[in-house]
Amino acid sequence: MVRNFLVSKFLLSFLFILGTFLPLKGFALETPAKQVILVDYDTGNILFEKNADERMFPSSMSKIMTIYNVFQALKDGSLQLKDNFRVSRKAWKKGGSKMFLRAGSRVNVEDLIRGVIVQSGNDASIVLAEGLSGSEGSFSDSLNENAKKLGMDSSNFLNASGWPDPEHYTTARDLSKVTIATIQNFPKYYHFYSQKTFTYAGIKQNNRNPTLYKDIGADGLKTGHTAAAGYGLAASTIRNGRRLVLILNGLKTSRQRSLESERILDWGYRVFSNYKLFKPRQIVTHAKVWMGDKSRVGLVLDKGLVMSLRKNIIDKINIKAVFNEPVPAPIFKGDQIGKLLVSVPGKNQLEIPMYASQRVTKLGWFYRIGAAISYILWGEVG
Repeated sequence: MVRNFLVSKFLLSFLFILGTFLPLKGFALETPAKQVILVDYDTGNILFEKNADERMFPSSMSKIMTIYNVFQALKDGSLQLKDNFRVSRKAWKKGGSKMFLRAGSRVNVEDLIRGVIVQSGNDASIVLAEGLSGSEGSFSDSLNENAKKLGMDSSNFLNASGWPDPEHYTTARDLSKVTIATIQNFPKYYHFYSQKTFTYAGIKQNNRNPTLYKDIGADGLKTGHTAAAGYGLAASTIRNGRRLVLILNGLKTSRQRSLESERILDWGYRVFSNYKLFKPRQIVTHAKVWMGDKSRVGLVLDKGLVMSLRKNIIDKINIKAVFNEPVPAPIFKGDQIGKLLVSVPGKNQLEIPMYASQRVTKLGWFYRIGAAISYILWGEVG
C-alpha cells in the first residue's frame, strides 16, 4: 500500500513544513572559504556545504577534540575541575599560542580548560594531555578512539594542540560532528566556550572567536590558523531557540573569517526555518488489520519529524507512506509496519520507519471464521 500525502493539502495547517536541503538555484551561496559546512543543530540537516569532506588542517580547531576528551573525563568522574597537573618542560617550551605556564608549576584543570579555549594555549593543551594520558602521544591515541566513536572517519590526530603535521588532519564535516557532540553531551561544561577573556599569571588574553563579540547569538567555539590551513572557525549560535553550527576554513585573513562567519550564519537563519511535521508517537496514518481484535492500527514515527525547510520549496515536497496491508494479527506495539518516504529536490530520498502504535491481539477461532466469511462476502477485513 502506498499513500501519498500532497503537501499543499495534507500539510495545509502546517504551512511550510519539512525538508532540509541544499540551496536551490536562486538561493545559492558563494564563499571564498575553502571548506564549509553549516548544520542545523536540532534537525541535523545540512543547510550548506562546500568541500565538506575534503581533508584539511584544523590547526587550533582540533583543540575542540582535546577539550571533548577533557569534558568526558569530567563527566565520568575520573577528573575534577579542582585537580591540578604539573607543567612539563615540553609544554613550557611549546611555541605558538600560549597560556604562559611556568615549567614545574602545577595548574588546576579549570584554568587549563580556559587556557585552551580562551587563550588557545598550546602549552595548556599539552599539560592536559600529559595529565590525562601520561604523554601527548597516548592522549592522541585516545583522541582518535573518540573520533571513531563519533563517526569522524576522515580524521587523524597526532597531537593535542593542532600543531602542524601532514598527518594531523580532519574535515569540516568531521569537525561539525565533535562540535555538535560537545554541545549535546556536556551541557554542564559547554559554557567555557563562551568566555571572552581570561587572565592567568597577570596576563590577560581575549578569545579570538569573532562571533562572540557580535550580536548574533554566539556561544562558542574555537578559531584556528596556520600558514598552511589559513583562517578557520568552528562557531555555534542560537537565535529564537534555534541553534546553527558552522565550520569554515581556508580564509586569507582574520577579518575575512569574521565577515564570512557572520554572513553565512545570517544566511542560514534567513533562508531556512524549522518546522514540526509529526510529534513523537503521533499517528501518521492507519493500516487495516487481518484477524485482529481491532480493524485498524495506527502507524507512528518513533522520534517524530522536525526538519529544516527552505522557504520556497514547500510545493515540491512529496511524502508517501508505504506499507503492506492488511497486517496480520497479532501485532505488538513498536513493530515496524512500514516506512515514510520523503522526497525533496536536490536531496536523497529520506526513509523513516513507521511503527505500530498499539498492540492488536489475534482473534479467537470462532471470530476468525466470521472475519473470513465477511471478507469473502464483502471484501472487508477486521
